[in-house]
Amino acid sequence: MLDRLVNGIESFLFRNRIGVILLFALTTVFLGFQASQLKMDAAFVKNIPLHHPYMQTYLKHQKQFGGANSIMVAVEDSSGNIFNPAFFDTLKNVHDQLFFIPGVERSQVKSLFSPSTRFTEVVEDGFAGGPVIPADFSTTEAGLERVRGNIEKAGIVGRLVAEDYSAAMVTAQLMDFDPQTGEPLDTLAFAAQLEEQLRGQFEKDGIKIHIIGFAKMAGDVADGAKGVLLFFLIAILVTALMVYLFSRSMVLTLLPLMCSLIAVVWQLGLLTVVGFGLDPMSILVPFLVFAIGVSHGVQMINAIRKRVADGLSTKVAAASAFRSLLVPGGVALLSDTIGFMTLLAIDIGIIRELAISASLGVAVIILTNLVLLPLVISFFQIKAAKADAGTEAKTAAFWHKLTCFATPKYAVVVVAATALLYLGGLQQAGKMQIGDLQGGAPALHQDSRYNQDTFFITDHFSITTDVMSVIVEAYPEACTYHSALEKIDRFEWLARNTPGVEFTASIASVARQVNAGFNEGSPKWQVLPRSPASLAQLVSQIPTSTGLLNGDCSVMPVYLFLKDHKAETIEQVVSKVQLLAAEMDDDKLSFKLASGPVGVMAATNEAVAEAQLPMMLYVYGAVFILCLISFRSLKATVAVILPLYVVSTLAQALMTWLDIGLTVSTLPVIALGVGIGVDYGIYILSTMAVKLRDGMAVQQAYFEALVERGSAVIFTGLTLAIGVSTWFFSALKFQMDMGILLTFMFVVNMLGAIIILPALTALFWRKHS
Repeated sequence: MLDRLVNGIESFLFRNRIGVILLFALTTVFLGFQASQLKMDAAFVKNIPLHHPYMQTYLKHQKQFGGANSIMVAVEDSSGNIFNPAFFDTLKNVHDQLFFIPGVERSQVKSLFSPSTRFTEVVEDGFAGGPVIPADFSTTEAGLERVRGNIEKAGIVGRLVAEDYSAAMVTAQLMDFDPQTGEPLDTLAFAAQLEEQLRGQFEKDGIKIHIIGFAKMAGDVADGAKGVLLFFLIAILVTALMVYLFSRSMVLTLLPLMCSLIAVVWQLGLLTVVGFGLDPMSILVPFLVFAIGVSHGVQMINAIRKRVADGLSTKVAAASAFRSLLVPGGVALLSDTIGFMTLLAIDIGIIRELAISASLGVAVIILTNLVLLPLVISFFQIKAAKADAGTEAKTAAFWHKLTCFATPKYAVVVVAATALLYLGGLQQAGKMQIGDLQGGAPALHQDSRYNQDTFFITDHFSITTDVMSVIVEAYPEACTYHSALEKIDRFEWLARNTPGVEFTASIASVARQVNAGFNEGSPKWQVLPRSPASLAQLVSQIPTSTGLLNGDCSVMPVYLFLKDHKAETIEQVVSKVQLLAAEMDDDKLSFKLASGPVGVMAATNEAVAEAQLPMMLYVYGAVFILCLISFRSLKATVAVILPLYVVSTLAQALMTWLDIGLTVSTLPVIALGVGIGVDYGIYILSTMAVKLRDGMAVQQAYFEALVERGSAVIFTGLTLAIGVSTWFFSALKFQMDMGILLTFMFVVNMLGAIIILPALTALFWRKHS
């Protein structure tokens, strides 16, 4: 049945070669135009699991208390003292410039020059206060000294002013859309504006500008991602050289490369057709599509070349190669495609886009490299390569040595060694952590400008973007009742004493300070009055612009400022907060996680953790079913799957050794590695299965498979590995990590196909030994 279908497809395609090739050409022109319209897209909302409970809380209260998409700009005076006219002029200009950049929520811009930045002091008649920088401020010595005093009274040292007075901060929340156009905020264009209008204009004459926040990080990642084009060019040149050394034919070198590049053009064009942009993380996918296309293209030219060497014409050889590779190649590529599609189960937009991008790219390879390539080659006159008796003898001798793995004696040793490797890898993989394991932006190297800015702000300010807010949902005027504020105060105190929490703030702790102020500043009065009238008087001193309460005091965030956003820190703090919330929640007050940048990270880490096992089950389930359909043998399917599973476990162990956490950027690597790695085993075993069904001994069947496809399998494994190994030199840390993991998986999966797979077949088909 399957053979008749394959023969029918081959007959139709090769009878209508010119028409089919013209159809491919027209499609390439159309999708090439679509690809030219593709734009970079790095929207903040794509990076968060929108349906996670934390994010439901985040989105519910985002308009009232701001979101996690914030910008912090630290203006530093290199002299170490900000109290000079030049610095305050620059700080005012930075504040004003940031205020007017489209996409900034202007009501949320805060600095020393914000009217909402106020101080309060206790005087004989009660309280006195006003803006930290008064309306009549001048940069005279007296004016600067007055501002210094106001800063100390306002208690903003460590927040808006560096603890050593070497810098001051301007912060802002960003909108989800551009108010001028109504379109979603172009994060990358916004990042470029920050660089040009802030750092470009004001970093001079002893003034340094430090900028952090999601938008700026995304911009820096996008700038680093431009280097992928260079790696792509290097990969094409290296691949071309290796394919030529393999085929010894310029035609058989250029045609697989051409078809693989067509697959890339189709993939990019289809992204535009379905309405997607190209995210900085997904920019690596076109390279993978090209590499996978070349690997399958090499299998095709290898099959054609061998048939030409046996005396067939190029057209007949191309048709024969098409028939022999359509099923195994199609199954391998379908496995890749379905494996990538399993990433759609992860509720994070950026991973879903990567899944769709990779699935589209691999799916079109079925057409470009299994259909178009043999059709185009059939029009060329391929000469049979001159046989070199010495080379052929050495190759055959090498294959004969490898066949020892297909004997029961060596198979037992191989399987035992594999089991030991697996157990060791499993133990190490159990130590893998979910989330970032380093400070700063994990997508960038530690010495990048962004991370250096992050480290400066972390060292000089007590608050950074590593903040998580717990939203307390209560009832109207709850802050005027002692029972409500006392519970919030107790929650904050317990959370503040959690390892990893550096600083906290809530309406309860501020109200206690205000109460002390009403009583001559005496520390013994830093308590919460029991009288609703007294509490109402205290709360009236705390405006909603502080972000500590909403208009009717029914929602009151508790802010937790963390020392960093490493996986261990977030997990520790979230666990403690969940425990406290479970103890303190009642029918009147509810402590809900979480908002703020760390709240988003916590939700993302939990989404990744929840998706890890289902993703692996889906990937292996898809590969298992397709292999079972293809081979119609449970033993053959298991022989293909087991080496893949061992390599996946070892890859996770490698992540722990290299301090690479399981994050949004590294989670897809395992699926990519499995999806691509299965190709080797399918090509080897598809040849062996035919021989074994004919009664051939396992060792001889393996030798025949190596003769037919061994060179191509080893070649593609090394070519893929060499291609992604260039990522080691990327400006992006996450690309370097992906390069290390993919290089490992490509090479070790290839070794698994030529060492572990034959050992398993020798044990499964002992009667054929």
